[in-house]
Amino acid sequence: MVRISEELVRKKSEHNERLISTLEELSLHQEDIECIEHLQNWCRDLKILLLQSNLIGRLENLHKLKRLEYLNVAINNIERIENLEALESLHKLDLTLNFVGELTSVESLIGNYNLRELILTGNPCADYPHYRDYVLATLPQLASLDCKEILPSERLQAQRQLVHIRPIVVQCQAQQAMERDEQRVRVAEQQAALAEQCADIEDEEERSRAFWNAKSEHCPEIRREIARMHRLGRQKHEPASAQLLEPLKRVPHLFAPCGRPYNLNQAKLPFKFEDEPGEYILHLEVYKHLDSSLIDVDVQPNYVRVTVKRKIFQIAYSEEVKPDESEVQRAQFSGHLLIKLKKLQANELLSVKAKAKPKPKPKPSAEKELQGTVDIGNIILPPDLPDLI
Repeated sequence: MVRISEELVRKKSEHNERLISTLEELSLHQEDIECIEHLQNWCRDLKILLLQSNLIGRLENLHKLKRLEYLNVAINNIERIENLEALESLHKLDLTLNFVGELTSVESLIGNYNLRELILTGNPCADYPHYRDYVLATLPQLASLDCKEILPSERLQAQRQLVHIRPIVVQCQAQQAMERDEQRVRVAEQQAALAEQCADIEDEEERSRAFWNAKSEHCPEIRREIARMHRLGRQKHEPASAQLLEPLKRVPHLFAPCGRPYNLNQAKLPFKFEDEPGEYILHLEVYKHLDSSLIDVDVQPNYVRVTVKRKIFQIAYSEEVKPDESEVQRAQFSGHLLIKLKKLQANELLSVKAKAKPKPKPKPSAEKELQGTVDIGNIILPPDLPDLI
């Protein structure tokens, strides 16, 4: 059974910087999901939810999605319309190619006043006599049914016939429910016989061939079994492909062989690193709209590591710091990180010099002033001075 996990939702929300709390559109199609869960708590702002081509058997756990406008659950295993009354903004509901046989379950949508489009093509109930007239009369807010516009005259005629149509619909869905119960028993017996047949086959390829060659019916049980066989086939080939791709993955080296931490900036984030007398200050410009849950800060005595969306920023420093006394802050407007790392041994001499103001140096004078008088008679001539001619 495939579950809706947080990792899966974040993977499908890359268009929103993997931020799921403000997600407005989510596509989880073709994931073999069997149960709707968690989305109403993780993604309350959803407006579009696409769950087509899965194995969902029941509509549930959606009542908190007050802004949801479009729900697509086509090609699933849904047999009844239910638990959608609280979706007050629901505008379009697509149930194409499901197993809805209880047509009267559309009455649960009477309170969805904003519902304008409903698609039930490919469901057993779409083959009932007066199917369209019953839906038009039951849901007057609809503007389109099965991608066909509803005319006012058509709606008025259907409302007049509702009293006579509803008993026929109830009788048809009761007959369909009996056939469905018989089908469950019949399919269970067929699956048991097939399992017994495959148990005697030792070759895995032969067992798989026997399953795909066996006759089957179109029902939720067979769809789940087919999906299970597809998963087994994928798992069989995944290890080989994973081994081929493994050497291509580049694992970052965070430390040198001697244990010295490397400087690394995988996310290529702009930063500024200041060395103050008593602390180091790191300004890291992370993405403005990135959820803080996707940022992890690890302060160690000789390096600090910041992981942003699984990308590592690491910087080493020459003096040890106190991890317990370090501070990490994030600006509310810009989203940037400010990390203050207190040094283990603050340099007091540098602190004093930084606080002391340097004295201005005296400007050297260009000329010295002469003091006193000069006695020309006492000047001694050099011995090598030639005679005057």
